[in-house]
Amino acid sequence: MQIEELGQRICILGPSNSGKSTLASAVGRKHDLKVVHLDQLYHRPGTDWVPRPADEFVRLHDTAITGDRWVMDGNYSICMPQRFARATGLILLDISMLVSLLRYFRRTWFERERLGGLEGGRDSIKWGMIHHIAVVTPRNRSRNAARFDQADLPKIRLSSVRAIKDCYRQWGLER
Repeated sequence: MQIEELGQRICILGPSNSGKSTLASAVGRKHDLKVVHLDQLYHRPGTDWVPRPADEFVRLHDTAITGDRWVMDGNYSICMPQRFARATGLILLDISMLVSLLRYFRRTWFERERLGGLEGGRDSIKWGMIHHIAVVTPRNRSRNAARFDQADLPKIRLSSVRAIKDCYRQWGLER
């Protein structure tokens, strides 16, 4: 499938540290789409990943999806129904928990700044995040996959790091 078939409002879903933000940024640059990182809407800037109040996050999310041209990365199931109602296409990065954990450690130890990170914040190893990746995400995986499968939208599932890299090449994207 070509990226153009996904339209001009694309949702990128997947487990933490699967590459959603990096892919969203690459797609946004290549196709002149506004890039929306849901982690940045959910958390307060300049903090160590402190969440905003739920109603504030939902308001920011719902404002972001009113645009005509965007690529949005993140899951946040509380807002998925209205996001999917506005989306024209979906991408699911369906990589393993082990790969997500390895990418998390690489990100926190070696990357100074990252796409989709919080302004003024710095990633660090947190037991809560390890628990989220190793315990919470696997429990949510089937639910999120079912939502993806049931969505009546053009979509693509990328089930390995190799498949993601192949997509970058096929779509002419740069990291």
